[in-house]
Amino acid sequence: MERKPLIPKTIINIDGKICYNENNRAWNTIRLKNEILNEFTKLKEKRSSFSYQMIYHRSSEELEKTLKRMKMNKEVLPILMFLYEDKEN
Repeated sequence: MERKPLIPKTIINIDGKICYNENNRAWNTIRLKNEILNEFTKLKEKRSSFSYQMIYHRSSEELEKTLKRMKMNKEVLPILMFLYEDKEN
């Protein structure tokens, strides 16, 4: 299967929520907001198929090496996603 990266035209900075899925008994559902759908219009195509790749680096040095390799190979930049646990004040 060939994968073609989707590339945004602008900087996107969005906060969102992760939803709980009863069947999986886990917080595993991320809903894409309109800003993402407007930037990546292909995601609105019902007949298309999409996938994702998630990478977690254990150190900033590892991340830096990956970014240098991506820059050298002229690869598309990744979306940075941070996971947070929201606490009540």
